[in-house]
Amino acid sequence: MAALVIGHKNPDTDSVISAIAVADLMSKRGTACQAAAQGAPTPETVFVLEKFGLKAPEVVTSVAGKQVVLVDHSDLPQAPADLKDAELIAVVDHHKLGDVTTSSPLLMWVWPVGCTCTVIKNMYDFYGIEIPKNIAGGLLCAILSDTVIFKSPTTTDEDKKAVEGLAKIAGVTDYKALGMDMFKVKSAVDGVPARDLVFRDYKDFDMSGKKVGIGQLEVIDLAMLDGIKAELAAELAKVKGEGRHSAFLLLTDIMKEGSEMLICTDCPDIVEKAFGVKADKSVWLPKVMSRKKDVVPKFEAAFK
Repeated sequence: MAALVIGHKNPDTDSVISAIAVADLMSKRGTACQAAAQGAPTPETVFVLEKFGLKAPEVVTSVAGKQVVLVDHSDLPQAPADLKDAELIAVVDHHKLGDVTTSSPLLMWVWPVGCTCTVIKNMYDFYGIEIPKNIAGGLLCAILSDTVIFKSPTTTDEDKKAVEGLAKIAGVTDYKALGMDMFKVKSAVDGVPARDLVFRDYKDFDMSGKKVGIGQLEVIDLAMLDGIKAELAAELAKVKGEGRHSAFLLLTDIMKEGSEMLICTDCPDIVEKAFGVKADKSVWLPKVMSRKKDVVPKFEAAFK
């Protein structure tokens, strides 16, 4: 039985491509693996899959009784609900170490870089395994997405080095143009239900025993969202009401390099504690681009 390689809930491009690539890499190293996902791919991810001829991973709702490899996360709130009934054999990630535990040793590649796919590029190199051209294209796109074409403060020299190498393998001559094409797709909001937009890139966190949801919607121009901002705020309130202490939605303008954060919380001063600015229902946060680096650590400190 093949092990399942699976990313976090509400999968983004990094999560999906990581599953595909790690399944390929580990299978070639002798551990049969199958890529899986905890949901359907986003429009951006569909664009990447189609451009490089990659098959979307199978959507899986249960991992009980199976071997599992987690990619792009190690926090239980983002993992399959029945992970405790599976055997975790590996973690490949670029976030903080979460709260998963194992009873046996496991393979772990967790690096402080801008994208899990940067880690995976180095795994292929370390094990001396050639990266297929189509997977190289997927890895390249995931890094461009997660680092916001190197605008994100999470970007490292390792990410830039990986992009240069992957572009050569994939036959991409202008990766910046490819990145902008991806973000144009990612920015498309017309006709998309507000709930789908809130959950397009969304994660739940346990912050000192409180369930906190943080979503992010990245667009080329924040003005694109003016007509639906009220709908997004109303939907965020519904999300908060589904058993969460707080829910936040980052509306990130990748050209202005900042985010407007929509706020729904039981603790009105939590944003001021975290960011040093008074806020009610929304606030503009200049230079805030990364949920992982700019937002989660500050909220975690504020909730303590």
